[in-house]
Amino acid sequence: MGRHPWGWGLETNAIPLDEVRPRVEPFFGAARALVGSQARVPATRIPVPAALAAFASSTDSARAAHAMGKAYPDRVRGFRGDFSSAPDVVVTPRTEAELVTTLECAERERLSVTPFGGGSSVVGGVEPRLGPGANGTLSVHLSALDRVLEVDPISRLARIEGGVFGPSMEQQLGTHGLTLRHFPQSFEFSSLGGWIATRAGGHFATGPTHIDELVHSVRMVTPRGVFATKQFPASGAAVDPNRLVIGSEGVLGVITEAWMRVRPRPSFRASASVSFSEYPAAVNAVRELSQSGLQPANCRLLDGMEAMMNGVVVDGASVLVLGFESASHSMRGSIDEALRITAKHHGRCEKGALVRDGEGERAQDAGEAWRRSFLQGPYLQDALIQLGLIADTFETACSWSRFDALYAGVTGAMTEALQRVCGGGVISCRFTHVYPDGPAPYFTFIGPGREGAELEQWQALKQAASDALAEHGGTITHHHAVGRTHRPWYEREVPSLFRDALKTVKRTFDPSGVLNPGVLFD
Repeated sequence: MGRHPWGWGLETNAIPLDEVRPRVEPFFGAARALVGSQARVPATRIPVPAALAAFASSTDSARAAHAMGKAYPDRVRGFRGDFSSAPDVVVTPRTEAELVTTLECAERERLSVTPFGGGSSVVGGVEPRLGPGANGTLSVHLSALDRVLEVDPISRLARIEGGVFGPSMEQQLGTHGLTLRHFPQSFEFSSLGGWIATRAGGHFATGPTHIDELVHSVRMVTPRGVFATKQFPASGAAVDPNRLVIGSEGVLGVITEAWMRVRPRPSFRASASVSFSEYPAAVNAVRELSQSGLQPANCRLLDGMEAMMNGVVVDGASVLVLGFESASHSMRGSIDEALRITAKHHGRCEKGALVRDGEGERAQDAGEAWRRSFLQGPYLQDALIQLGLIADTFETACSWSRFDALYAGVTGAMTEALQRVCGGGVISCRFTHVYPDGPAPYFTFIGPGREGAELEQWQALKQAASDALAEHGGTITHHHAVGRTHRPWYEREVPSLFRDALKTVKRTFDPSGVLNPGVLFD
């Protein structure tokens, strides 16, 4: 099975347009399929450097596959056949030593280097760009570094290579009865090194779910040598060196391996779906849950539009998808207490909770309907692009005291922007993660596109969304990273002295500026 040439995942998993039309036509009217264009890949500016010939390629197919990420604009460009951003050479080092050779060659021959990971970036983080004075571009893919190298079952740690994709890593850990328990939506098509570089957020709503919380120590190759942190469960020794790597987005080096905190695979689960007639009541229920100490694995609140768009309910109610899990004990008490809290806020759990002590079948309820929709989301976006619709998401986090104003401000701004830019559209929201001090709202917007003008329309909508987040006290990104797309708002969000300090670190690690130019800063 091959990767989709411009869209998400495997081409064989694409959703037929006839399945999508009935879901969108009630909102947008009759939708006609657009016709894509044949891929156009530019000629290379440089030959494959002799030092890299044994593990590099400059074929059009390899270069097109590394031309861009999976953001809405990337997919539209790919659908149109525009692969003008393709790297000159794709490098797949088989060892850390070959990666060192790659960076040495890049400095010597003035080549810009983009760590590609799994290519799932939605913020312009993996598109090759020429740095100042560069002669060409290299895209570095660590897919050959894909092993779980060592497991310490006593400490519950595993040493894992940075190029491993989620399914392979979990399969290898599973032979030891362990899991990393990090499941972003991109899980199938993203790598451990990419998760660390972008401070990825996992699927779980509470507890250790961000990659930050799972990294024990890390190893990264820079143009000035190997940067490796020590193994400690915790340390109070000044600034944590791991934090220079986590979230560095490929501008300081390429992550080759990490010791990660793993855990036994869960076998005790409990789940429930709770409906609310009033959205504010649902928000208050989730806030109380997040501050209760129960730490549900899943605590996804879908507003009425989100629930309808994903086929969870059709009556306009808000739906809370709850789940608990453990490797050691029953979750019956936790789900019962959670439902007691939601009932205080007029939540209705008509089917009751499903408790599984041991592996069992998934419940066929609103929670499972949402889960299926979640996994199909990126494939659905491909279909919407082919039907001429502008469809994208953006996410943030804010304190509970600011949420009401942020939700009203963002949905209002996007409703106005969709009307102005598209002639109408829909905006919906769900919580992906919740914390005692605030939620992480995740918004989806869809509007009719004008053929040939979709990228300009998307840019106007993205600007409106990002400005609204900044105005109402939300971060520009909770887990999608900065890349190039979010950089203007990131620069306003962090202290200028911090950005200056980060630039100084960049000059120390990468004095020639070969790594990922334009990401985080110039």
